[in-house]
Amino acid sequence: MSSRRTGRSPGTPAGRRLLAGGAAAALVFGLGLAPGTAHAAESQLPTLVTTENIRSHMENLQTIADYNGGNRASATPGYDVAAKYVIDQLRRAGYKPVKHTFEYDSWAQNSPAVLAQTAPEEREFTVGEDFDAMSYSTGGDVTAPGVAVNADSAESGCSADDFAGFPEGAVAVVRRGTCPFSEKTQNAADAGAGAIVIFNNEAGPINGTVGTESAIPAVGATQEAGAELLAAGEALELRVAVDAQVTTRSSYNITADTKGGARDNVVVVGAHLDGVAEGPGINDNGSGTAAVLETAKQLAKLDTPNNKVRFAFWGTEEEGLIGSTEYVEGLSERDRSRIALYLNFDMIGSPNYARFVYDGRGELPGSQVPPSGSAAIQKTFEDYFDARGLVSEPTEFNGRSDYSAFIAAGIPAGGLFSGGDGIKTEEQVEYYGGTAGEQYDPYYHTADDTIEHINWDSVEELSDGIAFAVETFADSTLPVNGVLRTHQDQEFSPERLGDHWLR
Repeated sequence: MSSRRTGRSPGTPAGRRLLAGGAAAALVFGLGLAPGTAHAAESQLPTLVTTENIRSHMENLQTIADYNGGNRASATPGYDVAAKYVIDQLRRAGYKPVKHTFEYDSWAQNSPAVLAQTAPEEREFTVGEDFDAMSYSTGGDVTAPGVAVNADSAESGCSADDFAGFPEGAVAVVRRGTCPFSEKTQNAADAGAGAIVIFNNEAGPINGTVGTESAIPAVGATQEAGAELLAAGEALELRVAVDAQVTTRSSYNITADTKGGARDNVVVVGAHLDGVAEGPGINDNGSGTAAVLETAKQLAKLDTPNNKVRFAFWGTEEEGLIGSTEYVEGLSERDRSRIALYLNFDMIGSPNYARFVYDGRGELPGSQVPPSGSAAIQKTFEDYFDARGLVSEPTEFNGRSDYSAFIAAGIPAGGLFSGGDGIKTEEQVEYYGGTAGEQYDPYYHTADDTIEHINWDSVEELSDGIAFAVETFADSTLPVNGVLRTHQDQEFSPERLGDHWLR
């Protein structure tokens, strides 16, 4: 999962669903989801998609990372070998995988960023703890007065009016809030600022991005660091230094379609294949990759689906959702209209896990507005877990994973998530076990995101949900987009044209 945030404050997961006991499970199994859909009791794929096989894929991804620089980041040997592994597995299962190559702007730091208070008192802030460079910040080294910009407001820096009378060359100090970091940064640059510091409006660091290369250096600071800067008042002077550059690179996605199924009603199932440079990325996102890969292999053993299923393994997710965005934006209007829905699986083995279902109803404050049909996807997952007597909770569609481009294109989306850098509550411990007050994945985006730290209960429960949803929507997408296919609805292909035999 990409850590890069565009600037809007995240919400917190809220609500839960639970049907306890066998009577409730029998009720849901008996009712099913919709006419023509696979009932939970009849579903075959969750039994075929085993945790043992998913674990084997994850162990292989770990080995690939271990022997290729310790990671599987885009444009590295680790990514290329992992991609070859996925392609080989798909071919052995009877698929014809396709590589979709694209170019993208890659941002990289040459040395750690600097944020220092040089007056009225000197203080060095610690990179990685108190602050960090925003991704796609331009390089530069600026020492100048620090000027707060409407810093008590959630709208801080969101309007050009906030910068009225701003001193030329000064460092703007703004608060995180309602508009994207890129907007705050451009407003500051337009006002003549030499650099910008954006401090958090809640506990924790900002792992932020300005999206494309900025006009001035930009760093994100903690709420505590921001409070110290504001306390210095008008005498504040700062040094902001970012040593970074943007270069053009090439990467690729992998897709593979089922042999049969309606070509005009495609179910896309995706996970990002790349990880961060800091480690092997076995939960993020070896877990999602392995579950989607195994689901593809086992689905190929079942009868021809009514709807075509397209399995996708995205590149460069960790650099800003680039692979999935390139894919969606590269579709023709006709091909885009043929996609019935998108299912996203990004981290399903978090050590301190929860069962999160993406917010297809758009009920959480931090969610993007989901397209019509997304609520039906959410309900499909919720009903499945209800039927098993398992709690599930909604999690924000906050734009931090590969569903974002599909939602922006008006394609219904949904999926599952076991938690990343959020904090588990006491109430959630009652549902899932684990430790309150700690991250769902304490090893997120670190060298310790390894096979040893995977929660296999989480993998088993969420992969069952994945398999059930894929089989359900391969059979029918009626509740999502109103399309109902049966095996009798296959395209008319006559033996003769008039008096002439065709085959």
